Amino acid sequence: MEKAKLNRISELSRKSRSQGLTEDEKKEQQALHQEYLDDLRGNLRSTLENTVIVRPDGTRERVSERAKSEHAAKEK
Repeated sequence: MEKAKLNRISELSRKSRSQGLTEDEKKEQQALHQEYLDDLRGNLRSTLENTVIVRPDGTRERVSERAKSEHAAKEK
């Protein structure tokens, strides 16, 4: 997320605490917050997809594959 958008989120948060926001500012804050969360989730997903567990016996397993197999086991 761009630095300017992060600064705007902070600015709206400060204004919300001190004097309140207009309806337009509340909508802007919600949109920026959702964009921030989407970026955060995307970055986390990307990190996990590229993370590998190395077992003591030397075998390697991707975290994303492990999560899929655990999810499938829970559904049974």
